[in-house]
Amino acid sequence: MDTKLFIAEKPSVAKAIAAEIGVASRAEGYLTCRDGTLITWCFGHLLEQAEPDDYLPDDIPKTKKGRKIWRLQDLPIIPSAWLSRARTDRGVKKQLTTIGKLLKQPNVAVVVNAGDPDREGQLLVDEVLEHYKCRKPVKRFWVSAVDPASIRKGLAALKENVDYAGMRDAARGRSRADWLLGMNLSRAYTLTQSGGLIAVGRVQTPTLAMVARRDYAVRNFVPQPYLSISADLEAKACRFRAKWKPREGQPGMDEEGKLLIDLDLGRQLVEKLKQEKAATVTSSVTKRKKAFQPKAYSLADIQIEASRMFGMSAEETLKVCQSLYEVHKITSYPRTDCGYLPESQHPDAPAVLAAIAKTFPATQKAVERADPTIKSPTFNDKKVTAHHGIVPVANTAHWEKLSPAEQKIYRLIARRYIANFFPVHEYDATEIRFDLGGETFVATGKVVVVKGWKVLFEKTEAEKAAEAAGKAAAAKKKSAKAKADADGEEDEESDQALPTLVKGDVADVLDVLGREDQTKPPSYFTEGTLIAAMENVWRSFDDPHLQEKLKEAGGIGTPATRASIIQELKRKNYLETEKKFLHCTEEGRNVLIVASPKVRSAAMTAAFETKLSQIERGEYRLDQFVAEYEAFICEEIERAKTAPVVVKEPVGGASSASPSESSASGRASSWRSSSGTRSRSAAGSRTGTKTATKTGTKRTTKTGTSTRTRTRAAGESSASTSTSAAPAVRAPKWRAEAKPTA
Repeated sequence: MDTKLFIAEKPSVAKAIAAEIGVASRAEGYLTCRDGTLITWCFGHLLEQAEPDDYLPDDIPKTKKGRKIWRLQDLPIIPSAWLSRARTDRGVKKQLTTIGKLLKQPNVAVVVNAGDPDREGQLLVDEVLEHYKCRKPVKRFWVSAVDPASIRKGLAALKENVDYAGMRDAARGRSRADWLLGMNLSRAYTLTQSGGLIAVGRVQTPTLAMVARRDYAVRNFVPQPYLSISADLEAKACRFRAKWKPREGQPGMDEEGKLLIDLDLGRQLVEKLKQEKAATVTSSVTKRKKAFQPKAYSLADIQIEASRMFGMSAEETLKVCQSLYEVHKITSYPRTDCGYLPESQHPDAPAVLAAIAKTFPATQKAVERADPTIKSPTFNDKKVTAHHGIVPVANTAHWEKLSPAEQKIYRLIARRYIANFFPVHEYDATEIRFDLGGETFVATGKVVVVKGWKVLFEKTEAEKAAEAAGKAAAAKKKSAKAKADADGEEDEESDQALPTLVKGDVADVLDVLGREDQTKPPSYFTEGTLIAAMENVWRSFDDPHLQEKLKEAGGIGTPATRASIIQELKRKNYLETEKKFLHCTEEGRNVLIVASPKVRSAAMTAAFETKLSQIERGEYRLDQFVAEYEAFICEEIERAKTAPVVVKEPVGGASSASPSESSASGRASSWRSSSGTRSRSAAGSRTGTKTATKTGTKRTTKTGTSTRTRTRAAGESSASTSTSAAPAVRAPKWRAEAKPTA
């Protein structure tokens, strides 16, 4: 009897599918269901890109451990035909063999790709099918959650796998681009510069540059004193505050016309205005405004929120979201960049709300007040991308069995979902303009008409008390940021009660205040704010045309990779965490000094991300993308070969860093195998010998317990052996995109 073979991305998903079909028997590496369906699984990617050694000639000298030495003359390494091989992790080859045997069974008439609903999930199953040259019909099992109801829907609506070829090609394009840059430029920079391994990555290096630029901006910030002017007014027995609004061309303002930086002029103005006894209303406008329900979380949104509220790292938040989705099966697929929901999910609201109340009993009252007939703007088919926002599903779990971190994240997800079934928040916003001594002052206020969904986000008395205590402590230490001050002041004015006034009415002037302050530097990045910056990289550029292109690209990295990119930079010791803030290390700055402007450029990376999105949509071909990227790599290799040497003191631990973007591929082994002291010969090779192999001038530097010997052979270019010491920090050089000098 003909049957289907499901290939899931991981064992847990395979078991969830099998549970709905009905398990008949279990064997090593697969399950057989009662209707004959076979279900097997991968462990993520079973295959990985081949090493550079697999493409290089066999006559290249080898290290003692059998790896081919690194030589400039072999760069760039451009595969004419891309090779893959089984990962060396335990159990991978055995599972790959099991899948191959199942594919060859004559009763398997249809294969079902049950990878996760994203690019990598598509590729990791498709590449196994290609590995075994499978010619059988292939369907696609596509679900955004793995609870029983979602599994049943997915089984009843299998799709054609060919419809997802664009996602496969986009994932493959990303993989090849990462390989080309990591394998080639890491070797080129390492061989042409001093100081040990220089590991660069397509997304890692621009991300590292973002952190280094922020560090530089904070540490070199020059505060600008300024004066803010406000007036305390009273009318109709109501006291309120109005802010001074400078007129166009007002003397003493900064370049943007926002801050009064001429303090003497400001003080004189305050003293003059203090003599005034009345302010006359020149206009009064009240508008009814609405604040619609918050969208569901994207992965970046919840990583930012969890970092801000709980101090959780991006990687930790992703792991918790993955656990809620995969282990507990109570939330939807987390690796999404979209906060909207398909309209077809709206009828599921009663069941989902009931599941929330059962899983998280504290929400019982909120769920009872929710109205499932309300259809918020979050439900919008036109704005849903490949994956919808992260939401609870109609499946339950025991609250006590969730870890504290899982409880925190589920609470956030559930609250946002419930909010979409509360009324829109409505308020009357009033703006009153006054003439006070010939100057314009503006008072703003609002009156809530319908509290709506915001009732769910009101702070408890304990939270309010804690917040008040925190503000008092911050004020006592005088450490509050100017932006936070301004935001708090704006909130105070927006929420203040205003009297009903019309043009010509008069308010008494109680006082005119001049508050002197200084501009404050931007904050150091946290993991949450760095995720936001990666997603919204367009905000770093002023060119409107470039901003639009970067918006289309969706930033640098993807929801699925941003957390791991930050983690990998920390693992390589390019980034470090101090309290909750991220900083670029000395070793990271050395990488940025050497890396070319294009490799550091977030704009360049985002442009390639745009093309990957076009591949996914079928608007651009994979071979075009790879050819373009190969040309880019060739240009960068030539530039690296002719660039001046930047001599730096080696930083300990560099030898453990991987030159590639993917931490799972084990691609650093070609460098790690060459342990001990390394030397570069006149041919520009990196060998694994522990002592100098050529005669000539020897320079030895020691870092920690390791010693590096760099040997200049007779006749070697002096440009490649310069010993001019470069300063430890060269932020202005690379920040200004200047070519590094020796």
